[in-house]
Amino acid sequence: MRILILISMPVFTYFKISPTTNGILAGVGIALAIILAEIIFDIVSLDNLMIGAVGVVLGLIGVWVLDYVFYSMVSTVLYDRVHRYYIPISAATAFLGMMVAIRKKDEVDLLDRNLFIPSSKKGGKEVVILDTSVIIDGRIIDVCETRFMTGRIIVPRFVLNELHALADSADNIKRQKGRRGLDILARIQEIPETPVTIFDKDFSKLQAVDAKLVELAKDLSGKIVTTDFNLNKIASLQGIRVLNINDLANALKAVVLPGEAMHVFVVKEGKEKDQGVAYLEDGTMVVVEDGRRLVSKKVEVVVTSILQTSAGRMVFTKPKEQGQVQALPTEPAGGRPNGA
Repeated sequence: MRILILISMPVFTYFKISPTTNGILAGVGIALAIILAEIIFDIVSLDNLMIGAVGVVLGLIGVWVLDYVFYSMVSTVLYDRVHRYYIPISAATAFLGMMVAIRKKDEVDLLDRNLFIPSSKKGGKEVVILDTSVIIDGRIIDVCETRFMTGRIIVPRFVLNELHALADSADNIKRQKGRRGLDILARIQEIPETPVTIFDKDFSKLQAVDAKLVELAKDLSGKIVTTDFNLNKIASLQGIRVLNINDLANALKAVVLPGEAMHVFVVKEGKEKDQGVAYLEDGTMVVVEDGRRLVSKKVEVVVTSILQTSAGRMVFTKPKEQGQVQALPTEPAGGRPNGA
C-alpha cells in the first residue's frame, strides 16, 4: 500500500497539478507525509492523538493572543520584524503544546483537586499513595473508617494491575491475596470521608513496582502507605515520607514495662532451650524463660525486657514464682496486666 501511494501520488501531481519536476517532487512529498502520518497513527494511541491535538490548538491560540498583544503594545516597525518569524514561532509553540499535553495527560483529571499544590500554600489535601502490601493486609480499612487517614488516597494503576495479576494467578494463595486486595480496595472506595483516585501514570522504564511507587511519590510529593519493610527503608533513604501500618499498630499496643507482672497462657515451646511462647490480646509475642514445662498452662510472669522493631514487638518474661502455676483454663486467654 505504501509503495502504491509513493508511486501514484507523483503521477497524480504530475498530470493534475504541474507536468514538471516540481510537480513530481510535490507528489513525493505528499506521499511521504501520508506514509509518515500512517506510521504515527499505528504507533501513537488514540488518547494521545486527541490530547496532542488539543495541545496544538491551545498552543496556536496562545500564539495568536500573544501576537495581538504584541501588535497592540509595540511599534509597528518592531512588530513587523518579529512577525517575519510568525510561522516558525507558531510551529514551535504548537509542538510544545502537543508535547506538554501528552506528557501531562495523566495528571489533568487531578488538577482541579489541588493535588500538586502543597497544602501549606493552598490548604489542599496531602497525597497518600497505597502500595500492594497495605491493601492486601486490610488494616487500612480500619484506619480510614476511624478517620485517622487524612489526605487524598491514590492507588496507582500499576498497583491495581498487580492485584489483578495476583487474582488471576494459578497459585491458590496468590489468587486469594489478589481477590482479598480487590475486595479491600472496593470497601475503601465506599468510605465517603476517604476519596480514592486511580492514578494512571506509569513509569515504563522501571520494572519493579517499588521503584515506580518511589518515583510517583517524588512526582506528587506524597506519602507511601505500606507494610513492606524493604520498601519502607528504600523510600526513607530517598527522602520519601512513609507510613508503615506495622509501626502504627505497634504504637497502639498496650504498654508493658520491665518488672510488671501479668498472666499469660503458654501455648507452645520456644525456639531456644526451655523457652515457652505466649501471646497478649493484641497479638504481641511473649517469650517465657524456663517456660517449656508450662505449655498449656496459665501462669503469672514478670517482664524482664522488651524488643521493639518495625516487624513487631517481643516481650521477654520469666515465671514469677515456680509454685504459682494454675490449672489449664477452659478457654485460652491472652495476658492482662496484673490487677486488670
